[in-house]
Amino acid sequence: MAKWTAKHEAPEPLEGPVVATVTGGTILWFALFLVQLPFYGWFADRGQLWWVWTCAAGGFLGLIGIWYVRGRDAALKRHAEAAAQAEVAARAERDGQTGQPGSGPQA
Repeated sequence: MAKWTAKHEAPEPLEGPVVATVTGGTILWFALFLVQLPFYGWFADRGQLWWVWTCAAGGFLGLIGIWYVRGRDAALKRHAEAAAQAEVAARAERDGQTGQPGSGPQA
């Protein structure tokens, strides 16, 4: 069997409001858990308690997800800021080496 190779490059990943999306999903899981709690006996009588505990697990895993995506977002912002500072420093060094007017120390 021949190895499959892509005919084109993969697209860049989409970035969106990840923190808001995960937070909204976590709130939804907890809301579903709270809505089902009054019917705990009904679920227990029918052997469907997994519905209740799935929502609870989704909410608690969502808390871990919020912690993770907030850290990821902060790291991406730190990286972007460091890259911008490096670009400014490189541009200043390049302008200083080429003798551009207005660059270098002021006397």
